[in-house]
Amino acid sequence: MAFKLESFINDCKSALKEEKPPEIVRQLLLNAIATPESVFEELGTPERSAVEKLYVSDSLTIINVVWAPKMTLLPHNHRMWAVIGVYSGREDNIFWRRLDSESDNSEEGRIEAAGAKSIGAGEAIALGKNIIHSVTNPTTAFTSAIHVYGGDFFTMERSEWDPLSLTEQAYDIEKNMKYFEEQNALLAMPK
Repeated sequence: MAFKLESFINDCKSALKEEKPPEIVRQLLLNAIATPESVFEELGTPERSAVEKLYVSDSLTIINVVWAPKMTLLPHNHRMWAVIGVYSGREDNIFWRRLDSESDNSEEGRIEAAGAKSIGAGEAIALGKNIIHSVTNPTTAFTSAIHVYGGDFFTMERSEWDPLSLTEQAYDIEKNMKYFEEQNALLAMPK
């Protein structure tokens, strides 16, 4: 079945009324990305990294994320459930856990790696609201994925972690959106 954005948005809105929206949205995404050519027809062929808003409300955000080759996003959380469906390329996720300890304040706000999952074209993964992850496109091509969030992705206060100290800090949405443009500038540089 061909992917149609308007129908997909309406189906995701309907899923919010159900008992387990992330499970329903994951299945909707799996159906959508089963025919990547129809997603390309509807959203366009990626030519640059981007975070394209497809639908945003207080209870639901749908974005088309295009990762530049070899691009990596720092560990971060969402503080809402998320479902990611890759329709081209690959996303490598590292999952992190907090090291907060009542007996040792030196670890407060720090994280350590706790697992990993690679998501290729045609695959979708649901993330709980407390998940912390970092994302890398390990390929030399663009990776494209539809991300669905159970809230407003752009206004939710959340955290990211420094890549060296792995200490928690406030998530800076503007800095992260600028990072996508910086990746495009690097791609445009003469080789």
